[in-house]
Amino acid sequence: MKYVDEFRDGATARQLAARIAAEADSARAYRLMEFCGGHTHAIFRYGIPDLLPANVRLIHGPGCPVCVMPIGRLDMAIELARRPEVILCTYGDMLRVPASGRVSLLKARAEGAAVRMLYSPTEALKLAQDNPNKEVVFFAIGFETTTPPTALVIEQARKLGLTNFSVFCNHVLTPAAMHAILATPEARAGALQLDGFIGPAHVSTVIGSAPYAPFPAQYGTPLVIAGFEPLDLLQALLMLVRQLNEGRAEVENQFTRAVTAEGNRKAKALTERVFEVRESFEWRGLGAVPHSALQIRAEFAAFDAERRFALEPRTGLENKACECPAILRGAKSPRDCKLFGNPCSPDNPLGSCMVSSEGACAAWYAYGRQRQAAAVEVAR
Repeated sequence: MKYVDEFRDGATARQLAARIAAEADSARAYRLMEFCGGHTHAIFRYGIPDLLPANVRLIHGPGCPVCVMPIGRLDMAIELARRPEVILCTYGDMLRVPASGRVSLLKARAEGAAVRMLYSPTEALKLAQDNPNKEVVFFAIGFETTTPPTALVIEQARKLGLTNFSVFCNHVLTPAAMHAILATPEARAGALQLDGFIGPAHVSTVIGSAPYAPFPAQYGTPLVIAGFEPLDLLQALLMLVRQLNEGRAEVENQFTRAVTAEGNRKAKALTERVFEVRESFEWRGLGAVPHSALQIRAEFAAFDAERRFALEPRTGLENKACECPAILRGAKSPRDCKLFGNPCSPDNPLGSCMVSSEGACAAWYAYGRQRQAAAVEVAR
């Protein structure tokens, strides 16, 4: 624990915050997006916004794989789960995300569908082995971090000769989403102004820092990859402030203890063997984004649930009162949503941003709302 504690030292955090305050130019604004949902929760958990000057503003991004899953893909998963021959497996957060008509996988399970929660894709393999008369489908989601484990179970399923196992693949790609954010209507119209990115940590351990190079070159937007501890985030913010003050736009790596330029070569090679890039994929909040997701290669078509079950693409309508799509684009924050807190809460989520442990609304509910309530009491 001593090693972790070194990155949570209060005195050092205050020193870094003082440097940011001293170096941030009061005549300009610094609008910085943390892409990763894990960063959003760390920012609120450690009270980072309270340490920053008013002109250094943090904007939440779409780095929550549960949140960005479009309703149409959820509807497809529910359709699969309702087939009598299918056992559908996925991670816990996905069970509670509302799809069309506020139906979720959890509700489908209550109505008799065979839906199972798992912690690892290998559990789905074991389930397929134990239930040879059932079709076991793994509903795979996530960014580049969770893609190699899915690739591994597909290779293992082929080696084991499993004929009743397949994957409904929904793995998405971080750099493509960042490009999409900078090309949103709000960004083009100037309503969403981003001066820099805090780059994701876990994703970058896999893909490395090199794939982010186009952002400074194409958009003039600096990016600093950061770890999850408070000192990581404060140091990354200071690095971004300095880049902007100096007129630089570069990719910098604060998280050098885990991230390299080339990333994890073995994990990337595994992913490349099993998956290929889709031409387009729909994201909640961003719409159809080209080359932003993966699909299973033809060599592994026997394990592709979309092919096996001839699934047709579907579209679903968002809850018109829910601001989750705009929050995922960085155009709004949870406090802008009329549903936030009441009636939408972690116990009664009306949108995906309140479901996931990485969602911006869940972070605001868990940390931000309490501080706001305390401020109101002090004001009284």
